[in-house]
Formats: sequence, structure tokens, C-alpha cells
Amino acid sequence: MGRLAELVGDQMYGEKSRTFIFSDEGHTLGNALQFIISQYPDVEFCGYTVPHPAETKMHFRIQTKDGPAADVLRRGLEDLKKVCDHTLETFYEACKEYKSA
Repeated sequence: MGRLAELVGDQMYGEKSRTFIFSDEGHTLGNALQFIISQYPDVEFCGYTVPHPAETKMHFRIQTKDGPAADVLRRGLEDLKKVCDHTLETFYEACKEYKSA
């Protein structure tokens, strides 16, 4: 994964509302992360945009009901990693089972 930054000027909205900028990322991470984070009960809004196709940046916005948006982002990334690990494990087990049959 690329680098991560917060949008300048976002501080005036408090810790509950932030826009994070992911470098070298796009719709693949944005869509998966939005799917996971939008299901959290403490999230008011979650969305992403890729400002321009020629740029390799993704803006990811989180607004929470309570608690820092950065904590929700961290939890979302951890949960997405768990989903990916489970998917890989299931795939490898199915391949192993297929080859032994």
C-alpha cells in the first residue's frame, strides 16, 4: 500500500470527520474499504472518490457518530485484512483439495 495523509483543513470539523488521502490506491481498495466501514453502527457517512483518472490518489471520507475517524479507518483496514486472509486461506484449501482428488 502507498502512503496515507489527511486532507489539509479537515481539522476544523473535529476528530469525528476526516478525509484521508491514499497515494497509489484507487477503486479496488476504496470500494472494499467502504463496504466494510459503512456497516459499522458508529459510522454516519463513509465514501471515497478518485479525483482524476490520471492521478493515483484516492480520497476516503469518514464521519462518525462518536470517536475519532482515524480509529474507524484503522479498524476497517484490519477487518479488510482479515477478510483477505480468510479468502486466500479458503482458496488455497480448495486448490489443495482439488489437486488431491
